[in-house]
Amino acid sequence: MGVSKTEHFTDLQNETANIAKALAHPARIAIVEFLLAKQTCIVNDIVGELPLAQPTISQHLKELKAAGLVKGNVEGTSVCYCLDHERWNRVRHIFSNLFDRQIQQQTKCC
Repeated sequence: MGVSKTEHFTDLQNETANIAKALAHPARIAIVEFLLAKQTCIVNDIVGELPLAQPTISQHLKELKAAGLVKGNVEGTSVCYCLDHERWNRVRHIFSNLFDRQIQQQTKCC
């Protein structure tokens, strides 16, 4: 595969793509939904909810954290996760603007 050439795209386009990539797995969507419902949790809470092993869930959380969507704090021997509310609001804004754009009427389309 060639170079992605991300420098040819705007910062917003790159940010949107990175967020979409982080959310592009059903397990990550399930984790986000769980965190939306619970507000905060320990990894074992998610393990008890999803049909995935703890290391797999930790890897998905790592991807979500790298995208800035979740935050994690060490509490004793456990890590407590929650959504980053400021970042989540930014994500809502980005995708709302993208999806709210009107499709121009065309007389011919493929």
